[in-house]
Amino acid sequence: MRAIHSLETKQTEENRVTYLQTKDGVDLYYKDWGTGRPIVLIHGWPLNADMWDYQADKLVDQGFRVISYDRRGFGRSSQPGTGFDYDTLSDDLAALMEHLELENAVLVGFSMGGGEVARYMSRHGGKRVGKAVLVSAVTPYLLKDDTNPDGVDKSVFDGFISDLEKDRPGFLTGFGKQFYGVGPLTFSVSSDYLAWTQGLALQASLRSSIACVRAFGTTDFRADMTAFTVPTLVIHGTKDATVPFEVSGEKAAKMIPGAHLKVYEGAPHGLHYTEQEKLTSDLADFARV
Repeated sequence: MRAIHSLETKQTEENRVTYLQTKDGVDLYYKDWGTGRPIVLIHGWPLNADMWDYQADKLVDQGFRVISYDRRGFGRSSQPGTGFDYDTLSDDLAALMEHLELENAVLVGFSMGGGEVARYMSRHGGKRVGKAVLVSAVTPYLLKDDTNPDGVDKSVFDGFISDLEKDRPGFLTGFGKQFYGVGPLTFSVSSDYLAWTQGLALQASLRSSIACVRAFGTTDFRADMTAFTVPTLVIHGTKDATVPFEVSGEKAAKMIPGAHLKVYEGAPHGLHYTEQEKLTSDLADFARV
């Protein structure tokens, strides 16, 4: 077993990288950089905390303390066989917030991570949170059904799972291009960057990858939207082919009391890379006020 307490004692003031253990014995890997107002960055599916490194590095330089972590089953965290429902995932976030004794934090959830923010706000009462940001987030509800007729058809998520089971590297190659809006006439992302992000995705277990498709594809967060009682910023791209703007960002901003919507015209799902300078600036401005 990993010597959790030993690892925790080795952290440094300016560049902390360590683990915490949840109540059900899962080791969560996290990075804790800088000092100042805490900003917690929650990664999307199927990546890990490293997707945020550009933003984290720049935000630290601007006087913030930035925390990012690998969701259970992803990256360097433990790979348990269970616990991929949003109640448990929000409990993991709560454990991190408590462990680091964060106060007045800015929670930033990208894609699947937006669901963790929403469920944390309702299930844990927004404890220790001063502001919230949803970036390309899956909230309020993706699945198409009688109550959500313009949602995403269940066959899309079933196809994800089937392709993951059949040929995960092959699926991720195609998915990565969609994620970043890469097409025949669009070369905004290098093949090297696509390969790097695929490598992040392949660090996850197959089981966690599949379970999380079911979680973000079918979880209804509409009841969680009223729990956002802090200033909230919603950021979404109009060319998001993974989590369509009209189904998610546009609706979330209307459902969250007082939310501010920033629309990135022409931006794809993975705007943390394609719009990295703009996103970093918007996050810093929002956290600073």
